[in-house]
Amino acid sequence: MTVGLGDYLAVAAALFTIGVFGIFLNRKNVIVILMSIELILLAVNINFVAFSSFLGDLVGQIFALFVLTVAAAEAAIGLAILVVFFRNRHTIAVEDVNLLKG
Repeated sequence: MTVGLGDYLAVAAALFTIGVFGIFLNRKNVIVILMSIELILLAVNINFVAFSSFLGDLVGQIFALFVLTVAAAEAAIGLAILVVFFRNRHTIAVEDVNLLKG
């Protein structure tokens, strides 16, 4: 038994679907939304690495490293904004985010 390209694509599709449903079904918790975005980016990385390995090219793996870098920066900045928002409003509910409009 070998693991083929279709298996990797199926796992990536499942992770992408879970991430999209996490964003659309849970609009009250910002942390769950950030985790769902991370799942979507992980699915993209799996596709990049799977196609890179299948085609014998390193470009997909390099793109995956760039996506990981952007995901880490997004998580750090997103959590920093949440901490500041929680200190000011004492809640992280998505409904209260529109209070930040100037």
